[in-house]
Amino acid sequence: MMRLILILLGVDFLRSHWRGLRRFGWITLIAGIVIFVDAMDGSLFFPIEPFACLLLFEGGATLMVAHSGMGGQRILRYVKGATFSLAAVLILAGNHDGNLVLAIIFGTLFLLDGSLQIASALVVRYQRWRPALVGGIVEIALAIFFYQPWPSHYAGTVPYCLGLGLAFAGWNMFILANRVKVAAANPGLKGEEYMKEADTHPPAVVEWDGPPDDNEKALTVHVWTPVGSAPGETLSRPVINRYIAAVDQNGIISTGHAALESPGGIYISLYPAVLIDRSPDAFARLLRATPENNVPGLFQPDYATESVQWCPSTRQVRIRNYSETRLIAFWESYRQNESYNLTHRNCSSSVARALEAALEGSVGRLWQRRGFWLAIGKLMSTPELWVALQLRKRAETMAWTPGLVLDYARALSMLADPRPTGWFNTLNRALKKMFNRRLAWVKGKSGEGMTGD
Repeated sequence: MMRLILILLGVDFLRSHWRGLRRFGWITLIAGIVIFVDAMDGSLFFPIEPFACLLLFEGGATLMVAHSGMGGQRILRYVKGATFSLAAVLILAGNHDGNLVLAIIFGTLFLLDGSLQIASALVVRYQRWRPALVGGIVEIALAIFFYQPWPSHYAGTVPYCLGLGLAFAGWNMFILANRVKVAAANPGLKGEEYMKEADTHPPAVVEWDGPPDDNEKALTVHVWTPVGSAPGETLSRPVINRYIAAVDQNGIISTGHAALESPGGIYISLYPAVLIDRSPDAFARLLRATPENNVPGLFQPDYATESVQWCPSTRQVRIRNYSETRLIAFWESYRQNESYNLTHRNCSSSVARALEAALEGSVGRLWQRRGFWLAIGKLMSTPELWVALQLRKRAETMAWTPGLVLDYARALSMLADPRPTGWFNTLNRALKKMFNRRLAWVKGKSGEGMTGD
């Protein structure tokens, strides 16, 4: 979470307030511990009902604007809104059964996430798989803690979860403050000369006035979805087809592809230069993000050449506010290594890293006039940040795929190119859209009735 916030706000934006971030981290960490310990005796001093009302408001607002998202964004918004609303209703119900249901929900979420994290760490073996393995074990231990009634007979379920959330958030904020204090630049970008040049030539900030057209200067993420790039009609497997691979009626597998194109002439599209053995016997070994699975790679020259040789991309995400200078610096360094790894360094991971480099500090430049803490609060309350965090976590612990990159790019585009209207106008647009759909349906029914007469 903190790394994505560091990327979006930028080191320069955060460095002058590292002391305030550290104090805020300590306060949040201590508050989380106090709330957690307070709930262990079953006698709660924490005002849980006002918190439930805030949770219900957040859940309801998220559900109202959920349909305006695209792809995985829409699904995650609905999940978040439904979860928050259900938790709030169960809290306000104020009985043992509601607390028991909440304990089962929280425990199951911890159990599933921890199990998935352990499995992906053991199979993929990415760079930080050992700390991730420990984190998965801790999550399973927390799941067991939520399942069993000790020590508060489920009465402390919500304060436990809230205390843990505040404690982890405070600890992460403390780590972020220390990183910002000593960092000379974004950890994902290297080169002091480049940083000085980027600081003296900041990119212009463009306000949102509608989606960018084809002739407008904007960064473009091209995605060939597995279904869209399959040669024939694919079998119906929604989640697998969307995020992993599609299989057509002839048994041909299509995993899709991702590339990034900038108006400055940079095109990042990585392919394996040699045929990879994807037989079932070698599948488990190929999933490991270890050096022995690296094969020679090949960068495509440009989108025009690639689309002619294969097919046009099926989805595009365009972003106005980005730094061409930072993207050039990333590309000059990244292109020196042409190796390809199925899970660690593939087409999708290359695009995700390039996108993060290009958007470094973009949100900080947009909101720097509003004040530091207002910018932090607005970023933390934006639904797309939560979506991007979940997508990035799953991709980093497993593997980046074209489907994940598509949803990640969409979420980041709404953070880097935010709609200036905010929550209330977003809600207003959602209500207008629902009203127009209802009006069109009524008109259609009226037309059918007149024709029948």
